[in-house]
This record gives sequence, structure tokens and C-alpha cells, in this order.
Amino acid sequence: MKTLKTITKFSIFLCISLLLFFLVYRGQDIEKLKLILKTEVNYWWVVFSLFLGLLSHISRTIRWNILLERTDGHVSFKNAFLAVMIGYFANLALPRMGEFTRCGIISKYEGKSFPKVLGTVVLERAIDMLMFLILLLIVVVSQFHIVVELLNKNPEIKDAIYSFLSAWYTIAIFVFVVSMLYIFRKKIKQLKFYKKISHILKDISDGFKSLKRLDNKLPFILHTLAIWVLYYLMLYVVFFAFDFTSHLSPLVGLAVFALSTIGMVLPIQGGIGAWHFVVISSLMIYLPNVDNISTLSRAFAFLAHSSMNLMIVLVGVLAMIALPLLNRKK
Repeated sequence: MKTLKTITKFSIFLCISLLLFFLVYRGQDIEKLKLILKTEVNYWWVVFSLFLGLLSHISRTIRWNILLERTDGHVSFKNAFLAVMIGYFANLALPRMGEFTRCGIISKYEGKSFPKVLGTVVLERAIDMLMFLILLLIVVVSQFHIVVELLNKNPEIKDAIYSFLSAWYTIAIFVFVVSMLYIFRKKIKQLKFYKKISHILKDISDGFKSLKRLDNKLPFILHTLAIWVLYYLMLYVVFFAFDFTSHLSPLVGLAVFALSTIGMVLPIQGGIGAWHFVVISSLMIYLPNVDNISTLSRAFAFLAHSSMNLMIVLVGVLAMIALPLLNRKK
């Protein structure tokens, strides 16, 4: 029964991913896309991007080790790193499966408590979500003028948004939803979904409180910053691989990165389709006057996403092979 449920989930998420990818690249001239990727790309920047990505995974491993050591004792770096890479690889098969996979690896090969290890991953995710929200806030504040400029240049969009927000049915729906939530608040609290969310929030709260007891607070904070800076640079350096994006500022790169992260946090394998759509749309907003921008932005998104996931697949497979070999005594 569990196997059938897993297969069903995998199939649904995969279908959604492929549908989004199809919609994004529907009608695209494939030969023109291949020509751009063959003749207009400096692939050394892509290689450098992958190197930065690998550094980010190493930094994540070190940060995770700090939490593991505080929670359940010392864990070897090699097993933690291999677990992280296999976890990323597993997420390409089924969203969020990687978190359980790497916890299972540490539990098996290091003899640690699975619930305790899982607790450190939950805390990691909470901290990363906080970093993402901070990043999004920075981008919204710094790039708000772009949105205003876009609306001023497209008054029909501005009028449509205003009409929707001020429409009687929008206000009526909002009042109805708020009223229902208030009237049935006691019953809502009894729902399994509500209890699950409350439990997750409590775990996150307890996790943040446990950070106060960390012996290595400074390294933990520095590695948290390093992870996100490297994530950002991993995408931004690909800008220099294409002539049409090479002149864009680091702040624009930050905006595209923050928006692309939204595509990655959705429960879709590797953000396929969703990540491409967000990146393509962002580049078309920042480069509206560039000739052939539709095809160029699609080539950029395809290359950046494919190279990133290709590295995860290759390193993930190597990690799966290396894990039992390096732990033969266990």
C-alpha cells in the first residue's frame, strides 16, 4: 500500500513538472535554441557555477554537522556529505524525500537516533526558510521601482489589478473566508491538517530555542550565510556565460535568484517547469528591448537548470556507490 502511494505521488508530481515544462517551451524553435547553446555560451562560467554549487553543499554539510554534534554526538564528515548529496538526488525523484533519505543514512551508518537527526533537518529547513524570506524582502524593497515602472508602462495590467482588488466579489469572498475561519475556529483546530501544522511550528520554535545552546554559534551563522551567498553566485555567474545577460548588475541577479527560489520550493521534482517559468519571466521583465529575448531567456533557464541538476545526479550516483564502500566495516 505504501509503495503504491509513493508511486502515485511520484507520478503526479512528475506529470505536473513535465506539463509545466511543456507549457514553458511550447512553440519554441528547438533548432534556434540548440544554436544558441552551441555558439553563444561560454561554458567555463557554467563549470565555475557548478564548482560554487559543490562548495555550497560542503558548507551545508559542515553546518549540519554542527547541529548533529550538539544533538546526538559526533558524525563523520564523509558520511554527512554523502548523505546530503544522496538527499539532493532523492529529491529529484520525489520532493522532500531527500530529507528522510539523508536522516536514514546517518541513522544507519552512524548509529544515531532517526527522530533526533530528523529534528536537525527540520531546524535546517526552518532557518533556510527564514533566510529566503529575508532575501525576498530585500529584493522587494530594492526592486520595487521595477514593478512600478512595469505597471506604468502597461496601464492595462495596472487597471486589471485595481479592478480585481476593488471588485465587490473580491471583498465579499475575503469577508466570507474570514467569517468562516472565525466561526469554525474551534472545529478547525481539531482538524488533522491544523494539528500537523501546529506540531511543525512547535518543532521549529523548539529548534530555534535550541540554537541558543550551540557551542559553535559563529561558524553556524557563517555557514548559513555562505550557503545562500554561494547559491546566489551559482546562478549569477551563469549571467556571464551569455552576452545578453553579462551586463546585468548583481542586484538584478539577486532578484532573479530570489524569484527562482520560489520555483524550487514548490513540491515539484527539481523545480522543473516552475523554475524555468520564473527565471524566463524575470529576464524578460529586465530585458524587454533585447532582440530574440524569448528564445535567449529560455536557453539561459534550460542551461542553468540542467547543469545544476546534472551535477546533483552525477555526484548523487557517485555518493550512492561510495557510501557502502567507505563503510565496509559497518
